[in-house]
Amino acid sequence: MFRTDTIAAVATALSDSGIGIVRISGEKAIEIADSVFFTKSGRRILKEVPSHTIHYGLIRDFRDGTVIDEVMASVFIAPKSYTAEDTVEINCHGGVLAVQKVLETVLQAGARLAEPGEFTKRAFLNGRIDLSEAEAVMDVIHSKNEMALRASVDQLQGKLAEKIRGIRQEILYEIAFIESALDDPEHISLDGYPERITEKLDNVISDINRLLQTGDSGRMIKEGISTVIVGKPNVGKSSLLNMILGQERAIVTDVAGTTRDILEESVKLRGVHLNIIDTAGIRETEDTVEKIGVEKARRYAEDADLILYVADTSQALDENDREILDLIKGKKMIFLLNKSDLEQKISEQDILSLAAGENIRMVHTSAKEKEGMEDLEREIEELFFSGHLKQNEEVWITNLRYKEALQNTLDSLLLVKKSVEDRMPEDFYSIDLMAAYASLGSILGEEVGEDLIEEIFSKFCMGK
Repeated sequence: MFRTDTIAAVATALSDSGIGIVRISGEKAIEIADSVFFTKSGRRILKEVPSHTIHYGLIRDFRDGTVIDEVMASVFIAPKSYTAEDTVEINCHGGVLAVQKVLETVLQAGARLAEPGEFTKRAFLNGRIDLSEAEAVMDVIHSKNEMALRASVDQLQGKLAEKIRGIRQEILYEIAFIESALDDPEHISLDGYPERITEKLDNVISDINRLLQTGDSGRMIKEGISTVIVGKPNVGKSSLLNMILGQERAIVTDVAGTTRDILEESVKLRGVHLNIIDTAGIRETEDTVEKIGVEKARRYAEDADLILYVADTSQALDENDREILDLIKGKKMIFLLNKSDLEQKISEQDILSLAAGENIRMVHTSAKEKEGMEDLEREIEELFFSGHLKQNEEVWITNLRYKEALQNTLDSLLLVKKSVEDRMPEDFYSIDLMAAYASLGSILGEEVGEDLIEEIFSKFCMGK
């Protein structure tokens, strides 16, 4: 799996820009770069220069020596580089043709075209970063909002890895203690150990549970909150979507049933993305096309993270509202009392009575007057992030693989606890403690197979 040949790729977007970077990494990186980089006076210098220096010169074609571009070449000597290998980054003019010509001559000089993510994979395999930090690199690139970026940067800086290593160390201590006591019972006593390990297990299980509880919030920070707007026809759903988006995206008329298909949009509110779906008004209808839209609305509502239930407060609630509420019972929901600028025929008490014990959050809105957005944003933040998203400094689990590994860890620790409760021999504890230790190791890349590593890095972009 670990190849030590020298690789090269364009590390910036191929487009008209000020600068384009060709990155070279491997045991012959400096030698290859030196064969195509010359000073203005024609000297080759890169084999002689210190690490972490940058030099002005020319890139010449490896075959015929013609000048391709004026560049700056940065030299990084192993292990103090991104990949922990000798690395040269050639900063050339950013035109597509110039960058491609520089890459071509580097490949002719002996480098191999890098695979997607191969630079970061080498950083992982060389031990410069762990697997969680490597995956955070791609998360930073694909961050869609401020909170996703912050969570990815925290992970890249090792906050998750530090937490996981701390828990693994506690588990490893217990494994080592049990094995030592079993090997040398004359000097290491297990008297009272079940009580002591129970206390330790409770603390570790609590830590794991806290991490797991961030899983859903972390996913929504990373991917966005799946939000579905539902309600009866002609209550102002499309108008509210337009208000949230700040533009006229949905068609709005006074005719009930105007929205017949699903309309999907994305918007950033207080640093978090909402992936919003405007649905057809839910009602019984004989119109074939509208009926399809209503069925889609039902399906999307079932899978949503958040329901925005829109009611026209100038019209009384009816049996249709009750049927829709039954459909979305148990979901996280905010009731939008729309058309608050008109004479009100619905009160908050009417909503509470109709909800029959459901935990309902309510916001008064007027799409016409553009009122209620701040209250809606505040309710979403409170509903999903306890009202302190900006100040929250905890570690977020944003990766499904990590969530599965943590759940496996928790299951193993609960088995240890059951063994203690059942008064099983101490060597039974070690089996499940080792399983928990291995599950946590998979997050860091210490307990993973080649196939998983290849799958993870294949999702990276070229040049990274």
